[in-house]
Amino acid sequence: MAEQPIRVVIADDEPLIRAGIRMILTSDPEIEVVGEAADGREAVEAARAHAADVVLLDIQMPVLDGLSALPELRRAAPAARVVVLTTFGERENVLRALEHGGAGFLLKDTAPAELIRAVRAAAAGDAYLSPAATRHVVERLAAGREVARAEQARARVAALSEKERDVLALLGEGLSNADAGKRLHMSEATVKTYVSRILAKLDCENRVQAALLARDAGL
Repeated sequence: MAEQPIRVVIADDEPLIRAGIRMILTSDPEIEVVGEAADGREAVEAARAHAADVVLLDIQMPVLDGLSALPELRRAAPAARVVVLTTFGERENVLRALEHGGAGFLLKDTAPAELIRAVRAAAAGDAYLSPAATRHVVERLAAGREVARAEQARARVAALSEKERDVLALLGEGLSNADAGKRLHMSEATVKTYVSRILAKLDCENRVQAALLARDAGL
């Protein structure tokens, strides 16, 4: 039996952007756009009603903005992975979204192939940070953190083995499992095992949160 397509809900208050995203995603036969929403409230309802696997969520929307909708989405459709759509001008909002359990973020001017990769990664249970923006955004956000937060991060990371810290440091750089494996001379499967172990030890929901923690700890 063929695998079920990835069920996606697109939430953005601009119809043209929704149409463009739909066109890109439906070019992949393994992705199905099952719903659209023009505000955060509609996004929550659409994700629940259509049993979405992935929600592409804009931050700036009427009625209920993306940041306010995210916690409700997590409660209403816990199986759905939320990827935030953003611009460089919304860096602090991105941080808040990731800390509330977002599976990553994409810039609105991202390339079509990257959009599809992000949806696939999120559906597979992996978090996705736009490679073009990972270092710039994470470093900018980490630089403004309080000293106490950095100390707390270092204390949490201290529980990891040396090899686990090496893998975590590469997550902080935004590397994929395959690229991290090449850097550390490990197989991709081995890196994936390390990542799962790291997430469990650090009590992180996904690799995006782990990446932010790595940056806070100065890895």
